[in-house]
Amino acid sequence: MDPVRNPFAPGAGSQPPELAGRAEIVTAADTALQRVLIGRPAQSQMFLGLRGVGKTVLLNRIERLAEDHGFLTSFIEAPEDKRLADLLYPKIHQVLRKLSLVEAAKTASHRALKALRSFAGAFRIKVGDFEVAVDPEPGLADSGNLEYDVTELFQSVGEAARAAGRGWAILIDEVQYLSPEELGALIVAIHRVNQRSLPILLFGAGLPAIAALSGDAKSYAERLFVFPKVGPLSAVDAANAIRQPIEEEGERIEEDLVSAIVGLTEGYPYFLQEWGYQVWNASPGSPIAMACLQPARKEALRRLDDGFFKVRIERLTPKERDYVIAMARLGTGPYRSADVADGLGEKLTTLGPRRAQIIAKGMIYSPGHGDIAFTVPMFEAYLKRHWIRD
Repeated sequence: MDPVRNPFAPGAGSQPPELAGRAEIVTAADTALQRVLIGRPAQSQMFLGLRGVGKTVLLNRIERLAEDHGFLTSFIEAPEDKRLADLLYPKIHQVLRKLSLVEAAKTASHRALKALRSFAGAFRIKVGDFEVAVDPEPGLADSGNLEYDVTELFQSVGEAARAAGRGWAILIDEVQYLSPEELGALIVAIHRVNQRSLPILLFGAGLPAIAALSGDAKSYAERLFVFPKVGPLSAVDAANAIRQPIEEEGERIEEDLVSAIVGLTEGYPYFLQEWGYQVWNASPGSPIAMACLQPARKEALRRLDDGFFKVRIERLTPKERDYVIAMARLGTGPYRSADVADGLGEKLTTLGPRRAQIIAKGMIYSPGHGDIAFTVPMFEAYLKRHWIRD
């Protein structure tokens, strides 16, 4: 088959040709966006799931929806080594410059820019030679307390957006890399703008532990946010994710091959895209037949092992690598931390810091007290292919 016409998109955050199985989440986001524009209360959303389930894809889709409804949008990927204040500053400045062009919002936008300048001074923020070209307003977003100042800053932006008849959607990927203080500040800020019916919504995405972290940060987080779980697709939706893009190209695929792909990928969207991509390229013509399964399997695993999995194992130190290998030796997770310690021949208490470091790197998480699991689907199978020799 012509590789130029290949409809599949295996890549981090790449929009798949068919966003199967996510209609309910997208519809809820669309409704929330429209409600806040007319001053009605709506909950922000935090998408929870493992790597490769399409959380970033959802954020990208919602960003486009927000723009279609007249929102200004700010997309942020939270890195491990940068402060939230530094991430917010240029994004909010960009939003305020756009709002300041609306005659009805000039006064509110100017005040919000003064708040942003105060915020920048309090947190010693500077982006190269760039500075907000207004004087700060003493007493506004300049206390140096992140929770207070982000709240005042968001209120100022929300008032400018409302004056302009617009909304502001903040989209934050990799939320788990925010500190508890930063996550708490965002939650408080969203709480306050909700109370004042300002047109601001936050859409976040992160690993499954985010719901618990949000609750720990602020007890009322579960009332401000909905926490949709983004997991593997159902068998029907997974089959549609393979079949429909092919049919939309005017081609066909045998149903037994579709079923085989769904089984091998366990319905995980990233893997479905990789397998769809490979069976298309492996096929000499339509319909794509079962004979393509083995060459496609070989190439799909090679690419996943050399990319999706390898970049993650390389982030670990040798001792951390020993820990995750000990997990994989136990089979399919979740795993008991005590069993991993037994496998390593070490005391559970001495492994605590190592376990915490691997969690901080986003490789494992705790689905329950005393349990751990991989954040990357099928990671134990990768480790068995390349790192375990029994």
